[in-house]
Amino acid sequence: MSVALLWVVTPNVEISNCFGFFDSVRDGNWLLESSRFISQDWGSIRAKKSRKQKWRSCSLSTDLKYSCVGESGLESGNNFRVLSSMVANTAGEMTISSEQKVYDVVLKQAALVKKQLRSSVDLDVRPDIVLPGNLSLLSEAYDRCGEICAEYAKTFYLGTLLMTPERRRAIWAIYVWCRRTDELVDGPNASHITPTALDRWESRLEDLFQGQPFDMLDAALSDTVAKFPVDIQPFKDMIEGMRMDLRKSRYKNFDDLYLYCYYVAGTVGLMSVPVMGIAPESQATTESVYNSALALGIANQLTNILRDVGEDATRGRIYLPQDELAQAGLSDEDIFAGKVTDKWRNFMKNQIKRARMFFDVAEKGVKELSAASRWPVWASLLLYSQILDEIEANDYNNFTKRAYVSKGKKLLALPIAYTRALIPPSTTLSLLTKT
Repeated sequence: MSVALLWVVTPNVEISNCFGFFDSVRDGNWLLESSRFISQDWGSIRAKKSRKQKWRSCSLSTDLKYSCVGESGLESGNNFRVLSSMVANTAGEMTISSEQKVYDVVLKQAALVKKQLRSSVDLDVRPDIVLPGNLSLLSEAYDRCGEICAEYAKTFYLGTLLMTPERRRAIWAIYVWCRRTDELVDGPNASHITPTALDRWESRLEDLFQGQPFDMLDAALSDTVAKFPVDIQPFKDMIEGMRMDLRKSRYKNFDDLYLYCYYVAGTVGLMSVPVMGIAPESQATTESVYNSALALGIANQLTNILRDVGEDATRGRIYLPQDELAQAGLSDEDIFAGKVTDKWRNFMKNQIKRARMFFDVAEKGVKELSAASRWPVWASLLLYSQILDEIEANDYNNFTKRAYVSKGKKLLALPIAYTRALIPPSTTLSLLTKT
């Protein structure tokens, strides 16, 4: 199923078929330059440039790394564990296993941000940096990422235009990598993808983190991770989520499903917060803001799951906790039959309640982001949460009716999101603040 990318704020747009990704896939071997997005653009760029110019010669300037987080609210503390436990136990059935795995990744990313804080430069006021090497090629790579973002996440793209040039280019690069990764198991060539193919994709990820991109889109991300304190683990974890889709079509309980949601969507929040930045005046801990970003990704993915029950069932997949289905008196056969009964309505009410709890936690962190970054995230949160309203409006029939937010409702949500984005971080003590 399609992952709920943090930034996809046009929730009725299909992710499938966004990329004609592979020309050939045989036992994990592919020619990625045959991609529709690469062959036309990358080929034309190479034709215009000297044969001597290589992506590796960009070097991607590892000495230009710096943090984008303000100086306040960065001390580690026990309050993140409190909030993390609250998120993990919203429905009372989470165990420490999945939570601890995710918590360790959050701490690792937060520590990376803190480590680079002392040499940080304020990205809200810093002018564009002149990078060494093939600046023109790198600029075209970022432009192509922006074009893809504009085509497939229109509302979010408009929001990114409020960011500083460096931040918005970086977000575009991360967005494109996530979408390409999702297409591996959810795109037109998904039936040909093997675990070996994903292993090679992960190896390619490691190369671009070392400043050795394979193509123009990789080059944009390679430059991004060289300049921002972004850790590779969330990217690897997203690939692990794709592996889960290859080998698994059932989830025994919510702990099991929570880990999957983290892999395929919660990771996006951890990737993007270092780029979006935390407001300098924020009193929140770094860990708590990352936890809220994680909660938004999980909320979006749970919403995706509830919206797509019928669609997933046609492919033999059920992304719902098996133990909770049984407790509600439901089985896989009921899902495949696609009948809306009172048992199903009661089950869905509980699932929607849980998703909204994650959205509530996410809201606390959006307020703490850098002012220029808040609007697109608020828009994502408001529009995705409205899908839950549409499921209810459809009398919980997510078997034959697809819940989507109308264009009119989207237009109404945008000024609301913008107004919320203008509200500065709270200075009052709460679970998100320092102790």
